[in-house]
Amino acid sequence: MLNIAVFVSGRGSNLKAIIDSPLLKDSIDIKAVFSDKNDCPAFVIAKENSINSFSVGDKNKDVSNHEITDRLVALNTDLIVLAGYLKLIPAEMIKRFRSKIINIHPALLPSFGGKGMYGMNVHNAVYNSSAQVSGATVHFVDETYDTGKIIAQRCVDISNLKTPEEIASTVLEVEHELLPYVVEKFVRDKIKISGNRVNIIP
Repeated sequence: MLNIAVFVSGRGSNLKAIIDSPLLKDSIDIKAVFSDKNDCPAFVIAKENSINSFSVGDKNKDVSNHEITDRLVALNTDLIVLAGYLKLIPAEMIKRFRSKIINIHPALLPSFGGKGMYGMNVHNAVYNSSAQVSGATVHFVDETYDTGKIIAQRCVDISNLKTPEEIASTVLEVEHELLPYVVEKFVRDKIKISGNRVNIIP
């Protein structure tokens, strides 16, 4: 059983994908859901599934940025999953959980990543670039936005899509498949780092 903490900022569709995935049935325990927002819509999903939820930050929050690392340690967290979390992770937390924090990004990194590149900002940039493919990336989290080692990617053809919204919808479907797949590989200890490459063992 892998103990997981999930960080979210929005409605929590990737959180739900993890909860509902048959790949992860009876193999993970989501210890808590964290958000930078007090009224995060994803907290509704957490409550429906009897998962504790906490807001994170330095003002009027359940857990301060200074306390979050200790809280995760107390929960015996094995893996931290950023599933649409918009804030930069504190350096202390990254140091303590090096190679145990992953993020899902709604584009094919290293393109269309970095500060400010989230949600529709990403899909608008992809659309305006005239790119013919997009997709999703799961990567390790380091001290800067979207620069950690890439674990897995999945591409989709967007050549016939007419709007950034259509791209967003198509890519989200891929996210909901890719993120549980990668988490399941962590459950089975099939993720190995070799130099600057990440290998997924069949």
